[in-house]
Amino acid sequence: MAPTGARKAKQAARPVRRAFQRFLLEEGIVSSDVLIAALFLRHRYGGRLEDRLATRTTDRARLSRGLARYHGISFLDPLTDPPEVALVDELDPAYCLREALLPWRRLGAATVVLVARPEEFELHRAMLTQAYGPVLPAYAEPEAIETALLAICGPDLAIRAEGRVPRGLSCRGWSPGQYRRPFLLSCLALFIALAVWPAILLTALTLWVTFTLAAVVALKAVAAVAGYHDALPPRRALGVSQLPTVSIMVALHREADIAPRLVDRLSCLDYPRDRLEVLLVVEEHDRLTREALAKADLPGWMRVVAVPHGTVKTKPRALNHALDQCRGSIIGVYDAEDAPDPDQISRVVQRFHDSPPETVCLQGRLDYYNPKTNGIARCFTMEYASWFRLILPGYDRLRLAVPLGGTTLFFRREALDSLGGWDAWNVTEDADLGLRLARRGWRTEVIETVTEEEACCRALPWIRQRSRWIKGYMMTWGAHMREPEKLWRDLGAWRFIGVQVQFLGTATQNLFAPVLWSLWPIAFGFWHPIVDILPHQWIVGMTVLFVSAQAIDLTIAAIGLRRSRHPFSPIWLPVLMVYHMMAVPAAWKALWEIVTRPFYWDKTAHGLFG
Repeated sequence: MAPTGARKAKQAARPVRRAFQRFLLEEGIVSSDVLIAALFLRHRYGGRLEDRLATRTTDRARLSRGLARYHGISFLDPLTDPPEVALVDELDPAYCLREALLPWRRLGAATVVLVARPEEFELHRAMLTQAYGPVLPAYAEPEAIETALLAICGPDLAIRAEGRVPRGLSCRGWSPGQYRRPFLLSCLALFIALAVWPAILLTALTLWVTFTLAAVVALKAVAAVAGYHDALPPRRALGVSQLPTVSIMVALHREADIAPRLVDRLSCLDYPRDRLEVLLVVEEHDRLTREALAKADLPGWMRVVAVPHGTVKTKPRALNHALDQCRGSIIGVYDAEDAPDPDQISRVVQRFHDSPPETVCLQGRLDYYNPKTNGIARCFTMEYASWFRLILPGYDRLRLAVPLGGTTLFFRREALDSLGGWDAWNVTEDADLGLRLARRGWRTEVIETVTEEEACCRALPWIRQRSRWIKGYMMTWGAHMREPEKLWRDLGAWRFIGVQVQFLGTATQNLFAPVLWSLWPIAFGFWHPIVDILPHQWIVGMTVLFVSAQAIDLTIAAIGLRRSRHPFSPIWLPVLMVYHMMAVPAAWKALWEIVTRPFYWDKTAHGLFG
């Protein structure tokens, strides 16, 4: 049988690889031990032999000069001999970073272009010739090309990453100074009213909080019922040749300890390596994480992307910067501590293939791999079980906006580009993105695949993390409600009302839950100011509502827990009532930060429990 085209190409490539390896040894560029170690790493992790050698040798300059000599081109260092800025400005810097090339100098009629992958230069020659005329390649180390590009284009790239979302839908116009005085005056007016008309004010506040409680609980109950049964689209066969390239972005910040575990976990993904790339997105000045990744023997399908310094330092800004360097038609997002199901990417690709074009986002289910660390971890696990296994799928079935989780997200590339990516100024960028998807009429589906992550199970870090989430919900609601009529037109009446309950109702409950707690003593015969104002029937009805709300919450949590991977004893369910009390200080911290430092990203530490 005649060999296939792929086998012919493989056979033809073998002599070239042998010649290159012999060249390295005969020229004394690397030792045999280094070469053997690099060959082993390439066999195990894939990628280019040159990159594996670079991580093993102690003389990078000698290796770089040898590589240039092997390819018959010059070796140049753009850090000691900088490029002409005008030349760099003629190309898209994101393209240059993605392809590891750098227009350097004009020499006569030709332009010298530095490349880190000389074997791929011919793929770019036509485009480069159109831009510069005749071009000549020269070799430079990939890190040097990236550093030189960021030195020249870093500010422009940072501005691009921070301003992709239109100002009318972004939080970047939020000026804390302009809200500080109204906030303080409102607080002063509230205290005066509380002193002069305490009973009336408390009654009005109680009625509002009770109304939002009824709306929030009713929506959760309806969503839980709607999301109880999984609805799968008809499955259509997807051949290997139809598999798209998938780009996964993982934003890292001060994650030096977790880097090796992250590589191991993502290496378990079973999607074909030639159609998968993982971008480890790191702030340019985060030297500890970048050094840890440099020592981690990254697989060939993983690469580090440095994010230039900007006005804000947030996860969505980092994702926006890396988005331009992704090669895939499907874009995914993971967190640093994630451990996804091995077949997750395959499931995502199949689901996109089976779904209609308006389904542009898939949300995987999140779970925890340390649910029994302590009571907070158990409660967090129950909360996530009900959220990702019942409520979010229910929002989708009810055609409501789906507030996305920050990880295990997958998008059709065209839709994400059309939206402008993430709002770099929103500290809960995932929920905001879910709302902007809904405003376009697009759909988010929750798929039957699980990513495990680490539960934040210490009280103060939990409050800080939850305060960031609540602050983002508040700011998202405020940004989209700048033009409520337009939001109504975009969403329609049903989804508009849903947004008010999901965002405003949730914020109200977190801020003013103590108002409702103060009513519990009425059931035991104690006096309360509202008893003298509201009819007795209202008091009875409110009591029934409070008890029903707790019962519905615990029932949803119990069902979600049964459907999760951690069916531990339901005796923990009542602890949820105490657990949710921690959201109150988190909400007030969030409200205070909105008027003091709205763009502050209170980072959650990872890698403590697994």
